[in-house]
Amino acid sequence: MPSPLPVRDGVGATRLHVPLAGPWPTVSAYMVERFFHLDPDYLLQRFDRGDVVTSDGSSVARDAALGSVEFVWYYRDPPPETRIPFEVEILHQDDDLLVVDKPHFLPTTPGGKFLQNSALVRLRNLLGNSDLAPIHRLDRATAGLLMFSTRPATRGAYQLLFENRQVQKVYEAVSALPTDGALPSLPLVYRNNILKLRGQVRVQVDDAKEPNSETLIELLGRDDHVVHTLLRPHSGKMHQLRVHLAALGLGILNDRFYPELLADMPDDFDKPLQLLARELRFVDPLSGHDRVFTTRRALREAPSEGDPVSDA
Repeated sequence: MPSPLPVRDGVGATRLHVPLAGPWPTVSAYMVERFFHLDPDYLLQRFDRGDVVTSDGSSVARDAALGSVEFVWYYRDPPPETRIPFEVEILHQDDDLLVVDKPHFLPTTPGGKFLQNSALVRLRNLLGNSDLAPIHRLDRATAGLLMFSTRPATRGAYQLLFENRQVQKVYEAVSALPTDGALPSLPLVYRNNILKLRGQVRVQVDDAKEPNSETLIELLGRDDHVVHTLLRPHSGKMHQLRVHLAALGLGILNDRFYPELLADMPDDFDKPLQLLARELRFVDPLSGHDRVFTTRRALREAPSEGDPVSDA
């Protein structure tokens, strides 16, 4: 459903579904209860200013009856943000596709306390392209390759590549060496059932159910302290790689979710999650040519030779 409001400062308007029936006499009464943490007078003033609109762009009055509109749009008031001090690097740009190297700590899209501090908003503002949209996503904690569509006309063709699992994705991770020094026999394919429940920050694993996630895990290297693995996910479940390595006793360094959920703390920029989206391969749906993109970043804790570029 297209928004009747244009993108502003790189951020699109928020769409809200309004019940067509219920105990609220007006649309504004519903929103006052829905957003109970905000000042009611402030919300009503937004209606009076015409800040809340319906699908044709017309303002919704504060006394508009419940059931008169089903969807409303408005701009969120941006929260105070402290700039995340790492930049997105553009690796490729053409008329249809943008490929970037995302740093750790930067979310793919705006949400919660991160609006201007998201890859999408930064890139929209940098390139002056309000049509820019992510084709897939990376966790905020994960660094590496991220693809965006630059125009709606060809967006669906690239989105179908991911939906049909026609993109080969390769990741790297660094984990602490188990205390006994023993590793699972690698390479191996790990499968389990992963379910994301609404309102929970971690996914749920159910070993009694048919697996819906699969990752090929290979050994890249190790030393006396860490293990460096190459990960080839066949599916794309939320937190899949973090869950699979943790299940093998190889929880990723600086992971605050798995194997244990740690207390929420401010970002420690000196301890980025050691997970990197390293490579993307696919046949371009428009040209038919093979496309390969590789990150320029490296995991700082990897026991690799040479002098890799630090990721943070």
